[in-house]
Amino acid sequence: MARTNKDYFKALYEVAKVINASLKPEEVLAQIVRCVAEAMEAKACSLRVLDSKRERLLMGGSWGLSVGYLRKGPVLVKESGLDQHALQGKTVWLENAQTDKDFQYQSKAQAEGIKSVLVVPLMLGAKAIGVLRVYSVEIRKFDDDEVQFLEAVANLSAIALENARMHQVLRTDFDLLVAHEYRVDDN
Repeated sequence: MARTNKDYFKALYEVAKVINASLKPEEVLAQIVRCVAEAMEAKACSLRVLDSKRERLLMGGSWGLSVGYLRKGPVLVKESGLDQHALQGKTVWLENAQTDKDFQYQSKAQAEGIKSVLVVPLMLGAKAIGVLRVYSVEIRKFDDDEVQFLEAVANLSAIALENARMHQVLRTDFDLLVAHEYRVDDN
């Protein structure tokens, strides 16, 4: 499949607009993965976030994947060499997820028609908080522009997640303060 020459600067701008439009993580992540898949002309895209124990990658948003694939089972860091490498801060490319031992669900990749996968970490400083994956239906070597685009989107996504988390903390603190002041004023 021939891909068109993409303007990744424009696509990155679109992702930044999406991130700036909402503090609701589920909305932002759903739009990010759609924008990425479309910009890269890929089958699908997903963004997974580490759980608090750093043992599982929980789905944050996906686009282009079937419900059956999404329900394949938990993504366990200890069983996914692909994600172990990405969570060390490395960009990882799998030529064929259907046969690569580092892909946790090879048979599910085959059923879904997934071949090549590009994975980048979501980094907050030196700490990985999740991964951003792009899936292709053919064997595909992603070029430097695609890799740089995905890494930039992953960095923006990590910032968006942190901003949403901080917003929630501030909102909770504000609500507690207002509730406390309300009780004090009633006395």
